[in-house]
Amino acid sequence: LNLSHFPSPDGKACPADEYQCRNRKCIAPEFLCNGADDCGDGSDEEKCSASTCGPHEFRCNSSECVPRPWSCDGDADCTDGSDETVERCGRRTEPQKPRCPNGEFQCGSGECVHLSWKCDGDADCKDKSDEANCAVPTCRPDEFQCGDGSCVHGTKQCDRVHDCSDYSDEVGCVNGKNECADHNGGCSHVCRDRRIGYECECPPGYQLLDKRMCGDIDECENPEICSQVCVNYKGDYKCECYEGYEMDPGTRMCKAVGKSPYLIFTNRHEIRRIDLIKRDYTQVVPTLKNAVALDVDVATNKMYWCDLFHRKIYSAYINKASDSSQQITLIDSALHSPEGLAIDWIHKNLYWTDSGDKTISVATGDGKKRRVLIHTELSEPRAIAVDPKQGFMYWSDWGAQAKIEKAGMNGVDRQVLVSDSIEWPNGITLDLASRRLYWVDSKLHLISSVDLNGGSRKVLLSSSDHLGHPFALTVFEDRIYWTDLDNEAIYSANRLTGRDVATLAEHLNSPLDVVVFHELRQPSAPDSCNLGSLPNGGCEYLCLKAPQITEHSPRYTCACPDGMELGPDMRRCVAGKVVVGLLCTAGYLTWRNWRRRNTKSMNFDNPVYRKSPEEGDDEIHIGHVYPAVSGGVRRPFVALPLGGGVPDSSSHWYSASVCSLQRVALRLDDDGLP
Repeated sequence: LNLSHFPSPDGKACPADEYQCRNRKCIAPEFLCNGADDCGDGSDEEKCSASTCGPHEFRCNSSECVPRPWSCDGDADCTDGSDETVERCGRRTEPQKPRCPNGEFQCGSGECVHLSWKCDGDADCKDKSDEANCAVPTCRPDEFQCGDGSCVHGTKQCDRVHDCSDYSDEVGCVNGKNECADHNGGCSHVCRDRRIGYECECPPGYQLLDKRMCGDIDECENPEICSQVCVNYKGDYKCECYEGYEMDPGTRMCKAVGKSPYLIFTNRHEIRRIDLIKRDYTQVVPTLKNAVALDVDVATNKMYWCDLFHRKIYSAYINKASDSSQQITLIDSALHSPEGLAIDWIHKNLYWTDSGDKTISVATGDGKKRRVLIHTELSEPRAIAVDPKQGFMYWSDWGAQAKIEKAGMNGVDRQVLVSDSIEWPNGITLDLASRRLYWVDSKLHLISSVDLNGGSRKVLLSSSDHLGHPFALTVFEDRIYWTDLDNEAIYSANRLTGRDVATLAEHLNSPLDVVVFHELRQPSAPDSCNLGSLPNGGCEYLCLKAPQITEHSPRYTCACPDGMELGPDMRRCVAGKVVVGLLCTAGYLTWRNWRRRNTKSMNFDNPVYRKSPEEGDDEIHIGHVYPAVSGGVRRPFVALPLGGGVPDSSSHWYSASVCSLQRVALRLDDDGLP
């Protein structure tokens, strides 16, 4: 057979040691006339002399050789079926019974393999029948093996309940009737009869509590199901909105009724505003030094802000705030680092945090009366928010033991809401409608929330991209807004899901505090301090909203300036024990000097001054050093002036013969501060 004259697929002849098929395919010579179509067009099996099979083999018409016992065994082993033809076998053959010895498995294709090879993961039969219908796990003797290989207890077979996912535990069982016809199959609602057994089902709005009993689905457990209010019914639910909001028929979201809401935010050197509907962007207060914190009183159209450079708190009507002559200084003393500010829009009191003094203070809206409410266990107090209807204030502390705390607006009932998994809680805000507190953590890059008792904690958004260094946040309707120092931008997101993040403004140069101006952010309520006939609740100094812990809680309490305390009537202020001692000492010294007829003129309106005694002159008047009045050792002490101010805050007056005392106010028109 000359092989070299056949051209190759690329037009060239195959190598001399290969055969080229009619279709120009090249094959090795040993594939010629082997009974198999290796060329694919049969040309390698043409012009072949008859092959010779072994003495114990049968030659098929296709020239194949198969074992002689396979001929007429009822199983066609030749590809053309010639080993099982009627002409050869004299009859239509039927498959013979297994002829493999014990310990072997007979394949469907007729051969025998070791029984241990069955279901070993490797096909040993030509037809791979040794790996068919194999169950992977092995069940215990007291268990039933499902068709998918899983195991159920033997008592669950034929119990008319589908315990196997493929229902194989009920296959072959004799039920003989429609189970749903007998007391509805025990189903509380819908019974479905199946070919094998039956199933209990539930109508829409219900779910199976077990395999037979249906219970109502409380859709309201999903916080995302409704924008504001979710009312659950049997088999259904309904979304509603709070007073002052209306349901948007398109989005099913609750939208505020009334004037267009807008954001007001500090930009360190400015205060700006953005209309949330029209997206108008305007300047409110220009040329500031370092405005960090702000808040608004919507009812009076006033705004309040802290300036860290001047260490002062200011106020102004929003429509006049751009005129510096209309900006009123409320607090201009004893401020170190006021970084958080909140206005009680009902009782018209102002609250602020001071990270330098590590205090939380309160003052009247005009700044004339003030008091430190909390001065212990504070490290780095930052943001503050108030709920004047319920009488609570909330603040964040980003010190070494970061936390978010809560206390009454009169300083009582202090409690920690969040203290774990929190690092730098820069900003907080209250959603009074949903009764939740939100905060940003600039170290963990999170926006989180809890209910107003510290429970039901959730992470709303985690993103180092949009929460690079968040500083403050606020919430309105279904959106939450926050400022970010790293990105110099203001972002917003869905307050229920944290999704749909959008950029509201960018390129802002240190955006800090931010609030929403809208009447629904500050719901109205009665002024507890002016409900009766007595103005200011009858309080001589401050009237502060009390926390409404129970239905028997007081509506307000009175408070005095630092260093003074409430008298027996709990309304008027009296000097504390320390102050009484100082008054007695000062009175005695005045009388003593007068008796010595050596007393120089005393002018209480003059500022305190210091003078060293001249030789031979052993007494100095108010604000000077006096000799001791008793005892064998002449120890000097410093007297406290009865009026006027101390020129610097480091001048704490004390008596060396008694104990160290802090300076306190002696009358209500002296606020007790340097």
